[in-house]
Amino acid sequence: MLPTTVVPDEGRTTLVLEPSDRAPALARRFVAGWFREWGIADDSDARVVVSELVTNSLVHEEGPIVVRVLRDERDGRPVIEAWDGGEGVPEIRPEDHAATGGRGLLMVSRLAVAWGTRPLLEGGKVTWAKC
Repeated sequence: MLPTTVVPDEGRTTLVLEPSDRAPALARRFVAGWFREWGIADDSDARVVVSELVTNSLVHEEGPIVVRVLRDERDGRPVIEAWDGGEGVPEIRPEDHAATGGRGLLMVSRLAVAWGTRPLLEGGKVTWAKC
């Protein structure tokens, strides 16, 4: 099975990732490609955001991870979505300077204009961030 699949979706492009250590890097390249396509020169925050969203899905959930990048019709800003089959709701943890992990959503919240989650009708959830 190939590690990625690109599926056209009403003018949007979706990336389906197998849960592996390669998933965050593949998601970063995917987002960087869309930012280039849209003429957005600085994609550094978006690459961090997608990496953290995918890593969260990889560490805490099971099954494939779906990444979608689209533009908000109201303001044109890019929105990054990570879908997974997990029922858990991601939360920002209190900052623990001794911890070796657990800062991903805190970084997302500081880099994104807005972020959140929503359940999927078929089960699972979408975690999204607007850049």
